[in-house]
Amino acid sequence: MNVTRGFTGRPRVHNPGLPPGQYDAGDDWPVLSAEVTPDLAPADWTFRVDGLVERPQSWDWEQAHALPASAYEGDIHCVTSWSKFGVRFGGVSLDSFLDVVRPHASATHVVAYSHTGYTSNLPLADLTGGRAWIAWEYDGQPLAPEHGGPARLLVPHLYFWKSAKWIAGLTLLDHDEPGFWEQNGYHARGNPWQEQRYSGD
Repeated sequence: MNVTRGFTGRPRVHNPGLPPGQYDAGDDWPVLSAEVTPDLAPADWTFRVDGLVERPQSWDWEQAHALPASAYEGDIHCVTSWSKFGVRFGGVSLDSFLDVVRPHASATHVVAYSHTGYTSNLPLADLTGGRAWIAWEYDGQPLAPEHGGPARLLVPHLYFWKSAKWIAGLTLLDHDEPGFWEQNGYHARGNPWQEQRYSGD
C-alpha cells in the first residue's frame, strides 16, 4: 500500500504550520454539506471518468477496490476555518483511474460530480502526481455517510469543499467550468495556504 504524507506529517501539539485564518479542530470533524446525506450503499455506488479521455470508463465498488490500494496521511483544511491534523484516509490514488482512461493532452480541468448532483471544479494538475484519491476509509474504518461515504474525492492540499462527497465521477475538460460553490462566490482553486476562500482572494 502506498502512503503519501501531507504538508505537515505527524500531528503536532501547536501546529505552527496552520494555514492563515484556520484553527485546529482537534478530535472534532464538523459535518458541513450543501445537500442532504444520501442513502447510498456500496453496492449501488459507481464512479466514472469521461470527457477528454481516450477510454471513458466506469467502475463499481468491487472493480474500484481491485485497483492498487493507497493511503493519505496528513492534514485537511475546510474553508469554514477548521483544520484537522494527522488524519488517515484509505482508498485508491486518482492516478490509478486516470492511467486507465488516458487523458487527452488538451485536458486541463475537471468537473467532479456527486451522486447527489453536487459539482466542484479543479485543475487537472491538482488531481495527478499522488495529490488526490478516491477514499472510502477514514482511520481504518469505512467512511461515514455524513463525511462522504461510501466514497468521496480527496484533494487534501485544497480547501475541503473541493473534495466532493459521495463522488460519482469526473469529466475532463479543456477549460474551467465552475461548480456549485464556485458559482456562489467561492474561489476557483481554493488553496488554503494562500487563503483563497472567495472569488477575488
